[in-house]
Amino acid sequence: MPTQREKIIKKIREILEKSLQGVRYSELVRRISTECPEININTIHGNIWNLRNKIAHSEIKDIVIPERGLFILKEYLYVKYLREELTEKEKKGIREEDFYKPFADYLINDLEECTKAVPLGGSRFQDKWGTPDVFGVYKFPEIDPVRPPVEIVSAEIKTNTNQLITAFGQACVYKIFSHKVYLVIPKDAEKKISRLDSLCLRFGIGLILFDKNHSENPDFEIRTRAVKSEPDYFYVNKYLKLLGDDLRKLF
Repeated sequence: MPTQREKIIKKIREILEKSLQGVRYSELVRRISTECPEININTIHGNIWNLRNKIAHSEIKDIVIPERGLFILKEYLYVKYLREELTEKEKKGIREEDFYKPFADYLINDLEECTKAVPLGGSRFQDKWGTPDVFGVYKFPEIDPVRPPVEIVSAEIKTNTNQLITAFGQACVYKIFSHKVYLVIPKDAEKKISRLDSLCLRFGIGLILFDKNHSENPDFEIRTRAVKSEPDYFYVNKYLKLLGDDLRKLF
């Protein structure tokens, strides 16, 4: 006979298999309690908490928690969040990704906001808006008498001027796991620049302008410098666990 724990875990997987969008903690408890009335409600809570801990320690890999309180099968997470954006520049041969490495170098050499920075993009963080285009860190030298913790810097780069509000929203999301965030947009955005400048000032996001027609020389120009803020360390730890060994070396 299966134990109550085994029944609960089996039921959780059955529920999640039918839920492409994932299931919230309270709804998961309610449905298990309804479908398995013989199991005490406290036992259900205890086993879900135990499941949460196993997911956090990578002991269970087929279920993930992409945000607080949301359980979803890992295979559904990719379907839910992966996105593909084809801009006019990509059609003409200049891709948005072509500006990632130049901006990573700009963060290190010109702004001196990072000691190390790398192009990222794609879906490394398994989240619709969660993966920055450029990811970097600032580490204080070991010779410094006072060495604060490592600072995380993220950037969102957009070549399509019709997607700048979306880009701003993405930059706002990065603030939950970054100390500093930069939004990088084309210089020919015209009237949109002043509005984004005002929004960035209000939210502490740095604004950088660039020439989207020349990936070999983007001519980055700082408009607003990012303001340091404290991230949510729940998400810092969540996303850092998703980095490969090569990127964890940044720290």
